[in-house]
Amino acid sequence: MKKKFELEDLDCANCAAKMEAAIKKIDGVNDAVMSFMAQKLTIDADDDRFDEIMQEVVKVCKKVEPDMTILM
Repeated sequence: MKKKFELEDLDCANCAAKMEAAIKKIDGVNDAVMSFMAQKLTIDADDDRFDEIMQEVVKVCKKVEPDMTILM
């Protein structure tokens, strides 16, 4: 399943790159693209575990950029 999410308060292109790399390492994620310029996150992950994977994505992102929000 491939989904796009809007990002709020992503302030740093380097942080976006760090989060993208960390998201790609999560089990069940096939691909992830985090665009600092567009303030968007695109995730391709297993359908049956998508909600569980997104919870992990939020945790990973909060470690790098605590003020950023993924709008779901």
